[in-house]
Amino acid sequence: MDASDRASIICRAIRRAILEQALAPGDKLPEDTLGERFGVSRTIARHALGQLASEGLVELRRNRIALVATPSFEEARDEFDIRRELERLVVRALCGRLTPEQIADLSAHVTEEEHARGGPEANSIRLATEFHVRLAEMTGKPTLTRYVREIAYRSSLSLATFGRPHSPDCAVSEHRGVIEALAVGDAQKAADLMADHLDQVAARAFLKTPPTRGDLMDVLAPYAVGEQPEPKARPSRTQSASKNRKEASD
Repeated sequence: MDASDRASIICRAIRRAILEQALAPGDKLPEDTLGERFGVSRTIARHALGQLASEGLVELRRNRIALVATPSFEEARDEFDIRRELERLVVRALCGRLTPEQIADLSAHVTEEEHARGGPEANSIRLATEFHVRLAEMTGKPTLTRYVREIAYRSSLSLATFGRPHSPDCAVSEHRGVIEALAVGDAQKAADLMADHLDQVAARAFLKTPPTRGDLMDVLAPYAVGEQPEPKARPSRTQSASKNRKEASD
């Protein structure tokens, strides 16, 4: 695994931690802590933070201090305006072109959202955002998919900044409405439903006191599981002593 792959692992983990609101706006992201958690050098951690900064998810300050970005209210509103137009493009590109398998896949995803109701709020938030990313991926348009993915994560960060009562019931019904319009090939209705859905998501945002969060090492622990390379086995004391005797005799 090369340095680029290792940096990508850190990026994915931090994006998901932000999406699930395990990391909050303003949380510090020290290079040494990230390096220790993911088993990489500070240079690789710094590269990952630079990538996240280019996506607007991390803010880099002097003396190599990195923080989870804190969007302003104006930036948050602009993001939803941009996201609304991008996702209207997504549904217009998909309308009348989805295969039965793709429609079934989207429906299964929304069913998973239904099953997540009553469970941890973070799961509902993640599934709701992944629904939009999945739609974008189905267009087969890499640039559009990348923009939607980045702004969806950025929007989640904005919602975490200003607070939000997540409403899985609303998200599920609105997502099903979009799928139904796509299935019958009604591009205008699908675009209008998507725009209205995102407007409703933004409207449901409100200010609240952020929850108390733990140490960064603990927060990132579940996101680092399975992402780190296998550690090198340390030699036993017997092996070390034998090696030292051999080196001394040489």
